Amino acid sequence: MLAWETCCRSDSPLTLMKCLHVLTVVVDFSAMGSGILFSYPQLATLAGLQGVIVYAIASACPLLIFAALAPIIRRKCPEGFVLTEWTRQRYGVATALYLGALTLLTLFLYMVAELSAIGQVVEALTGLDGLPIVIVECVVTTVYTSLGGFKISFITDNIQGAMICCLIIIATITIGVKTEIKPELVADSGLLSSSLVGWQLIYILPVAILTNDFFLANYWLRAFASKTDKDLCIGVSVAMIVILIVLTLVGCTGLIAVWTGAFEPDGDGSVAFFLLLEQLPNWVVGIVIVMSVCLSTAAFDSLQSAMVSSASNDIFRNRLNIWWIRGAVVLVIFPVVVLALKAPSILQIYLISDLLSAATIPVLMLGLSDRFYWWRGFEVLVGGLGGILTVFIFGTIYYGDAQLGGELILLEQGLYTGDWGAFGAFIAAPVGGLLWGFGALALRLTIQFIQSKMRGARFDALDYPITPQLEDIDGLAETSDDANTTKVTGKFF
Repeated sequence: MLAWETCCRSDSPLTLMKCLHVLTVVVDFSAMGSGILFSYPQLATLAGLQGVIVYAIASACPLLIFAALAPIIRRKCPEGFVLTEWTRQRYGVATALYLGALTLLTLFLYMVAELSAIGQVVEALTGLDGLPIVIVECVVTTVYTSLGGFKISFITDNIQGAMICCLIIIATITIGVKTEIKPELVADSGLLSSSLVGWQLIYILPVAILTNDFFLANYWLRAFASKTDKDLCIGVSVAMIVILIVLTLVGCTGLIAVWTGAFEPDGDGSVAFFLLLEQLPNWVVGIVIVMSVCLSTAAFDSLQSAMVSSASNDIFRNRLNIWWIRGAVVLVIFPVVVLALKAPSILQIYLISDLLSAATIPVLMLGLSDRFYWWRGFEVLVGGLGGILTVFIFGTIYYGDAQLGGELILLEQGLYTGDWGAFGAFIAAPVGGLLWGFGALALRLTIQFIQSKMRGARFDALDYPITPQLEDIDGLAETSDDANTTKVTGKFF
């Protein structure tokens, strides 16, 4: 009914700009999917308490970047509602399309992870095939997001926030009452001691999660929809604390699973949470299933809405009817479901996306500073692709095998191989991206210098650009039925 009520309203994200108050911002940024029930307990079984704390902090604190950067980007690009809009204005069309493609790829991977997670939840807790639940979830979310648009996604985020609170309260009380920790298993597990993986994660996870958050259009939509910068700052700060608490508690279930004997150290850590649930009453398991489906549904509809928004604005500039975009997203769901059923690890899916963002975001964000006015889209594009190539080069040299170097890009060995491969990959991606970017800068300036000499013109590639005033930008704005898009674009080369 809520979706039907909003189906005739404007579906443009611009209609939602500056409409969210503090409490709504808190709930929207606190949104989490059912994937947390796999990845955080899994890391706990491998990296212990140190890994739990690092993972929780690294997941929560990067949200503050939206409170810091969203106001700056809103001032520089008043008509933008996603990061790609500012990218187009700053770096030109080619770079905006590149970032748009990476954003869609990131959303695609997150959709795969979410459906894979809920399918595994159903299979682990009931022993039934998870495919029917996955199909029903896709159909339901597609119907109500098509009718209700972005606003219905915000509403489900509110429901999701209440579900998370109930889930954590019920799980915490029942685990505390019904489980029995064995002191000898605590001592033998070694999970309270530091480890090589735990120390590596102090660098890997903050870099991975911080840069990857930039690709999540659903976060940018909520950041730009906040009513004021103060609402955004307070809301994101409170959401960070909520997420930190929730993820720490969820991660600790992996530790408890080991210490109670529910999980064997040589087993698959991703199911540690569900092995622990087997020791609890059936009614608790039933509640967890229902709430997990609700969490997954709310997370998946946000990803669908973000994909529609990104495709419509970033690729087609709001010139294509929104229903064609929604139809394309429905078609995308078919390969998402297929990959979700075959996905070996939820954590690996996240890490692939993280590595892509670690290579691209550092070279992209240099343009936010006025000191780097000479930085252009060519450098961003070459730097982003060069960062991924650097990972391959590093992997080939480190392992002495080109195939293993290629597998490092997909992090097929995960984070827990006991070597420095994954750690090196997350250093090679951002550092290599910056080196390739500055190399591209030198190449561009050389070409432009030669061209100026051949033409007998003044070399002006390092001149400070003339930025249109806000009223001039407003005058250049193009109004369509769906949204306003600015014609002001930056220079690519």
